[in-house]
Amino acid sequence: MNPDRPEEVVEDTQAEATEAEVEATDVANDPDAVLAELQAKADENWERYLRAAAETENVRKRSARDVENAHKFALERIGKELLGVKDTLEMGIAADGASVESLIEGSNATLKLLGSTLERFGIVEVDPAGEPFDPEFHEAISMQPSDDVEPNSVVAVVQKGYTLNGRLLRPAMVIVASE
Repeated sequence: MNPDRPEEVVEDTQAEATEAEVEATDVANDPDAVLAELQAKADENWERYLRAAAETENVRKRSARDVENAHKFALERIGKELLGVKDTLEMGIAADGASVESLIEGSNATLKLLGSTLERFGIVEVDPAGEPFDPEFHEAISMQPSDDVEPNSVVAVVQKGYTLNGRLLRPAMVIVASE
């Protein structure tokens, strides 16, 4: 076949098409051949289905295992950080002959270490002294008259509250100024 002669290319293409038509006619006349061809196609599709179903099941199992591990080890990072705070407290308790001032200083340093560790993990202190009362972040345990702050403002904080990435962990327990 010479590509410079287009009539040869056309003749070859026509000859191939005619052979395919003859073969298709032969297959159409033989029902066993048609059945075998359809069965082969069905078997191929069944194999594809089984592979896809197996892959889907593997993905489901893998994601369930990943979720389980995430739940199991979610606190690993904060746990490691809190171990440093525990070690510091243990060293303070084990100090023999320490003065009261040095123990208070060590306790304050440990408290700062704990606070910074909590902040690194998104736990923020809610200390609303002097702020207006906010029922979403504060829990009023009593009301008392006050000349120092406006009515419905926090007079005193009995227990600080905390948020985790903006979501309330524990409300601050407060005393609110009455009118």
